[in-house]
Amino acid sequence: MAGEDVVDAMNIRRATILAMEKAVMNLGIKPDFLLIDGRIKLNLPYPQKHIIRGDSKSLSIAAASIIAKVTRDTLMMTYHSIYPKYRFDLHKGYGTKTHMKRIVRHGLSPIHRKTFRLKKLST
Repeated sequence: MAGEDVVDAMNIRRATILAMEKAVMNLGIKPDFLLIDGRIKLNLPYPQKHIIRGDSKSLSIAAASIIAKVTRDTLMMTYHSIYPKYRFDLHKGYGTKTHMKRIVRHGLSPIHRKTFRLKKLST
């Protein structure tokens, strides 16, 4: 994972790549091959295959996607217990109207990206 401070420092795409590279390097074994969802190229010494919409074409990518989403949802529930007024339990960090309205009402929480730009809300 890459925290909001890393995303703020380098942008979400580069933070995602960094997190993926760190995850691979921290594996207990060296991978023979990497399957990657999307167009991301990792700067790692392993053969890679990039699959657009990989979660619908590869069981391995689909399984990894489920694990990532469950991990994120669990983290969002923890954040909800710390910052209940943002209702992370409802939107899990996605940019829903509820999430946006809570940011407008309460400002950014300590876990929000400081570079986040709130689009104009329609009422």
